Amino acid sequence: MSHSFLKGKKILLGITGSIAAYKAAFFTRLLIKSGAEVKIVMTTSAKDFITPLTLSTLSKSPILSDVSTDEGWNNHVEIGLWADAMIIAPATANTLAKLANGLCDNMVSATYLSARCKVFVAPAMDVDMWHHPSTQNNINQLISYGNKIIPVGVGELASGLSGEGRMAEPEDIVTYLSDFFAQQQDFNGQEILVTAGPTFESMDPVRFIGNHSSGKMGVCIAEELAQRGAKVHLVLGPSQLQVSHPNISLKRIRSAEDMFQASVAVFPNCDAAIMAAAVADYRPKEISDVKIKKKEGDLFIELERTKDIAANLGQSKKNGQILVGFALETNNELENAQRKLKKKNFDFIVLNSLKDKGAGFKLDTNKITIVRKDNIIRNFELKSKRDVAHDIANELLDIQK
Repeated sequence: MSHSFLKGKKILLGITGSIAAYKAAFFTRLLIKSGAEVKIVMTTSAKDFITPLTLSTLSKSPILSDVSTDEGWNNHVEIGLWADAMIIAPATANTLAKLANGLCDNMVSATYLSARCKVFVAPAMDVDMWHHPSTQNNINQLISYGNKIIPVGVGELASGLSGEGRMAEPEDIVTYLSDFFAQQQDFNGQEILVTAGPTFESMDPVRFIGNHSSGKMGVCIAEELAQRGAKVHLVLGPSQLQVSHPNISLKRIRSAEDMFQASVAVFPNCDAAIMAAAVADYRPKEISDVKIKKKEGDLFIELERTKDIAANLGQSKKNGQILVGFALETNNELENAQRKLKKKNFDFIVLNSLKDKGAGFKLDTNKITIVRKDNIIRNFELKSKRDVAHDIANELLDIQK
């Protein structure tokens, strides 16, 4: 199988102390054969399973295993910045715990904390260790950081038991990496608008009407699209979230009107827009210049409709532009989503139901249904929001074909 997308890529391989470390020799050879440049860092315990001489011969590069030696300091920061991708294979249960909790007492974990590239982790351990709640918690923590976990294999293990926990085979890992670099070109040359987070509609200088949206889903979508080559215009409501990808142009806003103005300004030049923000439907008709004081009796505030951003973009979109909406529902979910899809001229809509455990505001997971205007409906399992963003980007790509 050809892995042309690996040609010229800088791959940083981290090896830890597992019997599966012997596979690192085959893996390194496959990477070199695919045209990648490989540098290797390894823990001291990894050297008990495979020699640095073997790996340096195969990679054509010196092996780093100690943060410092008699010859000086090995710069884990520099090598972490060098790579286009880092892969830790095998990753023991001990290593997973260190990576998930920021411990850096060896060259592999120290380099991991310095890496700005995408990091892939290929776990390797016995079946009971793999299924232990602490290991699974560490896996989920690493996923939440944006790392990619390469699925473990099933089969005979070093203990003599059989089950999950085998490190993925080198050929499968190379394919996984090649697919990742191929996806980085999915949206090359495209500009995509993403709205995210809540809007705050002021009542007076200190109070507002808002909602519980954190912006996590929209930010994950923006990062996914940027990673796959798009120039992303992210319009983000009040949120503590940060973005760092160079392909993301971030504009922070506060109100629905702010989001409207920012969105209509960039949409005409965009290939697509994904409206993931939870925009207020109503705002106070009058905003007090001073703090509203508490008085006897009830307070009545007159509300007026905000501008419908999605509907406006749906009316103005040109041939070839794709518009994606979101629907958060509590009842008659599919019916309401289909009605919204047609009304606002979406190409597809992402449906969330608050009835689904693990879906909704502020969580790191989501459970979605994608409803397309051609009546195709796709149901997805509960996933991390990063994985949901991947599914949404794939749907966008499918519609554009």
